[in-house]
Amino acid sequence: MTVDRPKPEDSHAGLAELVARARDGNHDAWAEIYTQFAPGIFRFCRRAMPSREDAEDATSEVFLKVRSKLDQYDASRPFNAWLYRVAANHCWDLLRRRRVRQDLETGDIETMPLEHADPSQLEKLIAEKSREEVRKALEQLPSRTRMALTLRYYSEMSYDEIAETLGVRRAFVGVLLLRARHQLREVMERGDAALRRSAAGSKP
Repeated sequence: MTVDRPKPEDSHAGLAELVARARDGNHDAWAEIYTQFAPGIFRFCRRAMPSREDAEDATSEVFLKVRSKLDQYDASRPFNAWLYRVAANHCWDLLRRRRVRQDLETGDIETMPLEHADPSQLEKLIAEKSREEVRKALEQLPSRTRMALTLRYYSEMSYDEIAETLGVRRAFVGVLLLRARHQLREVMERGDAALRRSAAGSKP
């Protein structure tokens, strides 16, 4: 899957100096940070949240939160990893507060297919789709499975980080991701089948 996080070279000394200046109250430095990272954070929020408006609000709120917490940032850690962690926690807090449907307790694990969802097959299927088609497919997933997939593939979080963010056991993260891959593949395959039926019905 295509990841929208900044390139590694963006996290070197120049970025560290930029963050330090912003932490000292330099408005130009903060504006440069926002310009550099806001597009990627918006794309992350767009995949995590149910609507574009929600993603726009979440992006603004994430940067307000980040600016107020710059003095808590540990400069020994990559800034972009910390930024995406703040965004992930914020989006998940919003989803939880809204009491969105979370049908992912362990009760239905027994009904899941036993075969492993091959990530390479899913990536091949995604590669054949437009960004908009993938986004619409993600929107159809239950909130926590969608969030787990977004955290893993679009912000590259570890299993431990996903478990901490979502408030589940680490052992359950693999189940969530397995389920998310199955569900995403099924949604996209259903869309393909519907298009084929529509095309067949339109033939004279």
